[in-house]
Amino acid sequence: MLHKNSITDQVCKWWLSLAAAVLLLALPLLRDAGAGVVQLPKTGQKACYDSAGTEIPCAGTRQDGELQMGLAPPSPRFTDHNDGTVTDNLTGLIWLKQANCFAAKLWMDALTVAKDLHSGTCGLSDNSVSGDWRLPNILELESLVDLSNINPALPTGHPFNNVQNSGYWSSSTNAFHMLRARYVYMPDGAINGSDKATATHFVWPVRGGR
Repeated sequence: MLHKNSITDQVCKWWLSLAAAVLLLALPLLRDAGAGVVQLPKTGQKACYDSAGTEIPCAGTRQDGELQMGLAPPSPRFTDHNDGTVTDNLTGLIWLKQANCFAAKLWMDALTVAKDLHSGTCGLSDNSVSGDWRLPNILELESLVDLSNINPALPTGHPFNNVQNSGYWSSSTNAFHMLRARYVYMPDGAINGSDKATATHFVWPVRGGR
């Protein structure tokens, strides 16, 4: 029998994945204050699925895999500053280039090591100080995902080092279960949830945004 938490996480996973595709990065794209219409970026999704999650032909489904709507990402998508940081030119967020500076951590420990990150550690020479960095929220973390790729589900040609084919914590608590937090499973970009006190996932600090 499935545990109640497992069922809740499966439901949340579907809704959060949908929300991420629709709402992902809406605020960063409002940079042009005169724009009356906001266009969201392409999700990278190229496949279509039925209600059971089975892949089906896209023709006639009007799913994202068929319509391919949204803005194409900027070129280049990322700027490597050669100081241990990478700017995502789509969102303006600054990411740690080293995607595995820390071993897998419990959620509270992940929050702590991200906040304590500073220049001189993890390959950084950007003059950042403790408190500049943080654990990304779930939409920020999912913003890196390109659903057209797997292992990892990141844009082709990304500049990051040592991306793990595993889960990465976000700072976002599960709205339906406060003892659990959201993470992104990098092999396929799926959003899942884990117990904060017992599960360990990797840490990918970010700067900017909110």
